[in-house]
Amino acid sequence: MKQNPVEHAVEMLCLKGCKALWTDISLMEDGEILPELQGLDDEQRNQVLVEIKSIMAVYKGSCSL
Repeated sequence: MKQNPVEHAVEMLCLKGCKALWTDISLMEDGEILPELQGLDDEQRNQVLVEIKSIMAVYKGSCSL
């Protein structure tokens, strides 16, 4: 079964680690298209950003609980 491209992008970004994700969120908010988001349309990239921000909300700006 083929994986959803949004889920795949989220997984690839999460593999980079906590600190890299905060940088990636900032870049995505500035409109940068990261390599992991190549091939996704605007709506899909926005879905990835929303999902990543939701995941990272538990860290509240840092990488420690």
